[in-house]
Amino acid sequence: MKNSKRNTIIIAAITLVAGILLGWLIFGGSAKEPELQEHLHETELAGETTWTCSMHPQIRQPEPGDCPICGMDLIPLEDEGDETLDPGALRMSETAMKLADVVTAPARAMKPVKNVRLNGKVQADERLIYSQSSHIAGRIEQLLVNFTGEYVRKGQTIASIYSPVLVTAQEELFEAEKIKDTQPELFRAAREKLGNWKLSENQIDEILSSGEIREEFPVTADVSGYVTRKMVNLGDYVTKGKAIYEIADLSRVWVMFDVYETDIAWVSKNDSVYFTVQSLPGKGFEGKISYIDPVIDPQTRVAKARVSMQNPDSELKPGMFTSGIVEAQLDHIDEAMVVPKSAVMWTGTRSVVFVKQTTDQGVNFTLREVTLGPSLGDGYIIEEGLEEGEEIAVNGTFSIDAAAQLAGKPSMMNPEGGVKMTGHDHGDGAPMEMESTTEMAVNTSKANITGAARVELEPLYNSYLEMTEALANDNFENASSAGIDMKDALENVNMGAFKDDAHDLWMDHAANIEKALEHVAHYSNIEDLRTGYKGMSDAMIALSRSFGSAGDTLFIQYCPMAFNDKGANWISNYSEIRNPYFGDMMLKCGETHDTIQ
Repeated sequence: MKNSKRNTIIIAAITLVAGILLGWLIFGGSAKEPELQEHLHETELAGETTWTCSMHPQIRQPEPGDCPICGMDLIPLEDEGDETLDPGALRMSETAMKLADVVTAPARAMKPVKNVRLNGKVQADERLIYSQSSHIAGRIEQLLVNFTGEYVRKGQTIASIYSPVLVTAQEELFEAEKIKDTQPELFRAAREKLGNWKLSENQIDEILSSGEIREEFPVTADVSGYVTRKMVNLGDYVTKGKAIYEIADLSRVWVMFDVYETDIAWVSKNDSVYFTVQSLPGKGFEGKISYIDPVIDPQTRVAKARVSMQNPDSELKPGMFTSGIVEAQLDHIDEAMVVPKSAVMWTGTRSVVFVKQTTDQGVNFTLREVTLGPSLGDGYIIEEGLEEGEEIAVNGTFSIDAAAQLAGKPSMMNPEGGVKMTGHDHGDGAPMEMESTTEMAVNTSKANITGAARVELEPLYNSYLEMTEALANDNFENASSAGIDMKDALENVNMGAFKDDAHDLWMDHAANIEKALEHVAHYSNIEDLRTGYKGMSDAMIALSRSFGSAGDTLFIQYCPMAFNDKGANWISNYSEIRNPYFGDMMLKCGETHDTIQ
């Protein structure tokens, strides 16, 4: 009985120990299993996931850590889904698109209309300019109109002339009058002789009725208008037919617009021109082009387009500068694909756009090469490369391109792709490393800049070169306007496009250019503007030597005679010398000292 009881106790104890051991194995081991699984998951996630920054999506790292730019915690990059179906597509999240200010719009076919901007000047209608001549030979005794700009009316006495020949002709008339009953032909011939000197019948009758010889005879205005030239002075001797005044009728004037060679195809006879003048702010005028020069001026490379305007109130005065717009249409094109200029990136040899594609995984952008047609001012005609309805990026294109370069996707400067930014957390704040199969930056003498930075400089260079050309043409208004545009272009340069040492160098150059442009809007004459232009040129030359040209080859040219033989440099986009410091006075003075690629 005792043995049986003891056996029962032993079996119960063994069962209890076995239960406790089994419970520990089951519940204790399962408590550790999630930690083990989590560890394995993290290891797998860290090894296969790409980590990025929510504020700087160009950052890509193979493991978690801090953003090397802003220090924020990196987050896993979302799976790019069907990227393998289109390896050239760039995936962008909504957050990245907002940060880059990306705007898209569908490509549309429409009737192409180009706003051609024209600059011009008011001048007198050549058909209404008259030479007021003296019909009597003699000495000027009186000048009743003695300054230019005075208005005269037809029939108004404008001068008096002493004429010995008329004294003789009057004596002959008096003698012929005595025998007019017997020799009427002689009397009639004497009257006609005075009539040949433009004496009216009333004047001749007054001479006969007075019976006295007149020594001075009036010269009357043949037309009404403003005296634009006075060609004689008191006491001068004049011959018959000698011009003494030039009179212009300004009731109708011409507005002569400059049409540049590149715009001639867009401007035609009978096109409407809407224009304004600076002295009449808020007031616009409209006229039709009545004539276009058949030849190009070899110096200015422009043709003149004439608009004839009625001017009853003399609002339009000769010499006024005008700014006009022609809404030109290509009659031989019914519809064409038109996109905004901001959508197109031009490398010098290729033109590209980014086409948007939306899938279940999100938004992708793909680089697409297009063939450009004529420029429409704010847009381009697309000849090939786009279909109607395809959505393209019209703003933020350079940000997309920069992200494509960093991600190794096809981009503006690297159409084959192969450039990718990979970050390595060194723990010491070291910069990211660049792995590249194609060089992404353009080497210059001092600093490397990206294609995006080079494009940022294009408006600055274009405005400067327009100013150079306007000064060479002695056109103060256009030069001043280009200088103001240059200042605006400088303010709109995206400093973020300049990286590393190029950024510090750009800040120095930008400060020098800004200082040179400080008073560009305040110059009141072309000589002062040329003085300020020298400082602008020096700053732009320094910029070009650091970063190279933003487009075509540039030529650094030098005039040794500028500023009292002190000399001055400038930049031109062609090798021919066109001196902006002297203009037409010494247009060819100077030589090319250097070129910038």
